Amino acid sequence: MRLCSFVHEGRNGYGVVHGDRVIDLSKLHSGAWPTLRDLIASGNLMEVCSTALAQRGGLRLDTIVFAPVIPNPEKIFCVGLNYHDHMLETKHRPTTHPTLFSRFADSQCGHDARLVMPDVSSQFDFEAELAVIIGRPGRDIAPERALDHVIGYACYNDGSVRDWQAHTTQFLPGKNFPGTGGFGPCLVTADKVIDPQSLAITCRLNGETVQSANTSDMIHSVAGLISYISRFTPLSPGDVIATGTPGGVGFTRVPPLFMKEGDVVEVDIETIGVLRNRVVRERSSKVA
Repeated sequence: MRLCSFVHEGRNGYGVVHGDRVIDLSKLHSGAWPTLRDLIASGNLMEVCSTALAQRGGLRLDTIVFAPVIPNPEKIFCVGLNYHDHMLETKHRPTTHPTLFSRFADSQCGHDARLVMPDVSSQFDFEAELAVIIGRPGRDIAPERALDHVIGYACYNDGSVRDWQAHTTQFLPGKNFPGTGGFGPCLVTADKVIDPQSLAITCRLNGETVQSANTSDMIHSVAGLISYISRFTPLSPGDVIATGTPGGVGFTRVPPLFMKEGDVVEVDIETIGVLRNRVVRERSSKVA
């Protein structure tokens, strides 16, 4: 099944996608689960979706505005340097443990939304990634049980403001400008993904392929990441793990290739879908 969060006529909602329509789950059950994260946490997601799909109707997809798949995650974990070719192009050495940093929820935007290039930088880079959405809570999760805690997957564009990322050895500033991370269009439930380590992943900039790899090239697997992260913090339903980007990013090219206003960037992952965003330039963020 495919699920999305959206805005329709000024109201936040979420639903299960069926063809060219989305069945609005947020209106069902007297608002017992206000957000998709709440429904996931309830443990009733599959049953509710199956019941809803038996109904007819729904909102046309062309009448909704896609929101980030999980607009309000408790935690967003991002993984750096997790593909062999990306590690080589950035001239980093392999590490025993994953390189992790965090994003804030307001740094994300949904499918077909504007990806915002900050006014303080001209080094806005693309990063195609597989996002993992946690469905079952857990702590100290064994690798062999880790995928049991996944409710689904989505596309992610971990847009990077490279000059701010390079201010120090910590990535945080360059990863958290508002509206720089695309997340969508839909959550594809885990039962539809046979093996998260065998998915073609591509990034296109204005129709030209700039990244092309397979998730089998990851250094730390999805299961390994879940296990490692759960050792230092509990994982909660709706938490997001962006699992890293393959080689081909813009700042390592000669000359560098950065996104600019008007560009269209797409993240295309086998079985998961295509996330598309148009880049806009931020109009001054300064407060008078």
